[in-house]
Amino acid sequence: MRAITITTPGGPEVLELTEVPAPVPAAGEVLVEVAATAVNRADLLQRQGFYDPPPGASRYPGLECSGRITALGAGVSGWGVGDEVCALLSGGGYAEQVAVPVGQLLPVPKGLDPVTAAALPEVTCTVWSNVFQAAHLRPGETLLVHGGSSGIGTMAIQLGKAIGARVAVTAGSAEKLEACRGLGADVLINYRDQDFVAELGPDGADVILDVIGAKYLDRNIDALAVNGRLVIIGMQGGVQAELNIAKLMAKRAAVLSTSLRARPLHEKAAIVAAVREHVWPLLENDRIHPVIDRVLPLADAAEAHRLIESSTHIGKILLHA
Repeated sequence: MRAITITTPGGPEVLELTEVPAPVPAAGEVLVEVAATAVNRADLLQRQGFYDPPPGASRYPGLECSGRITALGAGVSGWGVGDEVCALLSGGGYAEQVAVPVGQLLPVPKGLDPVTAAALPEVTCTVWSNVFQAAHLRPGETLLVHGGSSGIGTMAIQLGKAIGARVAVTAGSAEKLEACRGLGADVLINYRDQDFVAELGPDGADVILDVIGAKYLDRNIDALAVNGRLVIIGMQGGVQAELNIAKLMAKRAAVLSTSLRARPLHEKAAIVAAVREHVWPLLENDRIHPVIDRVLPLADAAEAHRLIESSTHIGKILLHA
């Protein structure tokens, strides 16, 4: 099969479409013929040599895919050859075939085509596990989403609104903020010339979903409501910062931080099952939808990485096999 390989850590130019051995599904896995995958910032870190796949995972980039099951490993039940699926991966999505643990499979939602479904697994699992399972966002609360026009941000806005939350977002342009408004965001903050702490006012945010990390830590604490929950899922603004514990305690607030890729199989399976139960009905009833900036051929993976690095996109960038 063909897959995108990383010849050496570096810039987008190190991504090459190469002939490689096809995977064989192990017990408890299925083989998926890939229709499309999606580009995530974690893929850029892997390309740069900063985010290796967990032990046993495919060495090729790609944390999600969609496609069709072509073979079943030993002990697999509930799925059949020919089923259209999308899947959460630990790696290997930038390829024509990938072996997937059965607990990380999701059916393509009714009404969506298989290519579009590639935009779903990573964002739905990330948002559901962090905003709802970890931070317990409730109806009537305020959710602040940093990077509201990103793939994760566009899904977080929609899921927050679907459960009855008030949603505030930060983004870096009028175009991106308008896209967030179209998804239901209530408070639009241009981080280039507005202070999100001031814009939220004294009541603050009950839950903050943060992809920035160190750069925003102190201001995120300032922006939290009493009993607020800050969930850090990215490090775009650095990895080290001072935490004012007294300020955190005064608000009886919590700082949480999670990652998805290296979780054990049973934890990923539990998240995927919860997403299928709670998020898939919203997709199939047209209450939420994936936001896709563009779809490029797999051979154009380097260009897709350049687009992500430029931060000019809105929503997800997909690669079709």
